[in-house]
Amino acid sequence: MPPAQDATVAMPIDTATSQLSVLDASVAYGDTTVVSDVSFVLEAGNIGCLLGPSGCGKPPRRGAMAGAGPRGRGGSRVPGELGARPGDTLAPGQRRMGMVFQAFALFPPLDVGRNIAFGLRGQPAAMRRRRVGELLELVGLTSAARQYPHELSGGMQQRVALARAMAPRPQMLLLDEPFSSMDADMREQIAREVRDVLKRENVTAILVTHDQLEAFAMADIIGVIGGGRVHQWGSGFSLYHEPADRFVADFIGQGVLLPATVHDEIRVKTELGRIAGEHPHGLERDTPAEVLIRPDDMVYDESSPRKAVIVERAFRGAEFMYTVRLASGTEVLCLVPSHYRHAVGEEIGVRLQADHLVVFPVQE
Repeated sequence: MPPAQDATVAMPIDTATSQLSVLDASVAYGDTTVVSDVSFVLEAGNIGCLLGPSGCGKPPRRGAMAGAGPRGRGGSRVPGELGARPGDTLAPGQRRMGMVFQAFALFPPLDVGRNIAFGLRGQPAAMRRRRVGELLELVGLTSAARQYPHELSGGMQQRVALARAMAPRPQMLLLDEPFSSMDADMREQIAREVRDVLKRENVTAILVTHDQLEAFAMADIIGVIGGGRVHQWGSGFSLYHEPADRFVADFIGQGVLLPATVHDEIRVKTELGRIAGEHPHGLERDTPAEVLIRPDDMVYDESSPRKAVIVERAFRGAEFMYTVRLASGTEVLCLVPSHYRHAVGEEIGVRLQADHLVVFPVQE
């Protein structure tokens, strides 16, 4: 594979409290650009996330931030020094970043305490013992100090890996798909636990994941990546309710783009009625458009004159997720309390209860 192309480092973003500044970063292998033109600032003590589907460019961007991979142009900064320069790769000891990997990478012959102490080699014994004790208490594993990795659950191993990465007090912590080996029920819980640990230690961190629930549970700010670029930075709430483009609208949450017609500057008309709210595209009256409808925008209402046929259902415990077909043939998602149990093929009443608009022009 050809080396990444060299270019001039962009000017740093001047934010006094920033812990990480990624500066117009691009990564190229020969003539092929893998990721392009991204800048962001992560404030000290915050947790950021790079979220996107497989193959979207997360690994090269992650490597560029950590100084572990090739860069095209731009770079990354931590306070007082450049973390990654175009055309070079930093040695692990120079990166000042701790890393937690998908496979945990614990040392099987070492017990929990010695795994955590591994990154503290060269420090006085008393200092190592004090720091290991602090971290064992922080991650709730004081009683497991003499156990070995194979004796621990996956969640406990993850906390050991986190404590080991935090032991040398790195300026940044990079978590690379850290929960992907766990089952879905565990991921969100462990993500919340890890967030709590990082916040108590005031650690600045970047999470790399394809799992939205992990990102929502753990991150303060999320960058949605697709096609080698960041489409939008924001909180989980803003990404869900205010997606910047179709990619974000489709990737975050579940939803359907329902055909609509612009009625005026604050309303659109759909087969389910009019929806009011600001829409940013400046579309003229009677222009065809599409409006994003989330499952929570659709309300089950047997008294509604608008009916829809259930074509699929999924039991979610407290709710059913129904896929329903409208009169036009368009299918939308509808959340219904699970004590209302309807069969596939049954007709139910629905109404639209959306309090804001996410509208896109019709694609040519």
